[in-house]
Amino acid sequence: MKALSLLALLPALLLVACAAGPKAPSAWLKPGVSVRLPAPGITPAISEQQLLTATVEGRAQSLLVLLNADGGQLTLVGLSSLGIRLFKVTYDRQGIHTEQSVVLPRLPPAGQVLADIMLSYWPAEAWHKVLPRGWTLVDTADRRVLADPGGNSVTEIHYEIIAGRRQPVALSNAIFHYQIAIQHLDD
Repeated sequence: MKALSLLALLPALLLVACAAGPKAPSAWLKPGVSVRLPAPGITPAISEQQLLTATVEGRAQSLLVLLNADGGQLTLVGLSSLGIRLFKVTYDRQGIHTEQSVVLPRLPPAGQVLADIMLSYWPAEAWHKVLPRGWTLVDTADRRVLADPGGNSVTEIHYEIIAGRRQPVALSNAIFHYQIAIQHLDD
């Protein structure tokens, strides 16, 4: 199954502060509210190529990403339009590990990027175990909405059936003000 959406990570990828060592597996849901990421493994495994187009502050940027996830780890590799590796992020049982090949301005922390991917693909039950009290994640056939305790939509993910699989095609974050369009290149 090919399914992890790196586009959902593009806004986060636009801010990734990649470092050489492992990082705590957490992300911000909104300023002052963080969450530990669910366990890195997913079944069935995912292997996908995506073109992510993130819009932040009215500016759009695209990035080719290679996403692989299995029962033990999630790996995301970002490539330039010329195929040059820009970064690699791996999340496994030891934490988050990042490698940055090229200096990129304004990339989000690796945990934020991984959170968008995992929000898009991981089962809702995995998130229900780690969300702070009062937060909800409602899943329907074509949409998933993460809401704060006041019922305000924080992240909204839209899905389409592509090659017989439910795939994320757009992610919008109302708190950090970014949108990601996801084009699945394998299908």
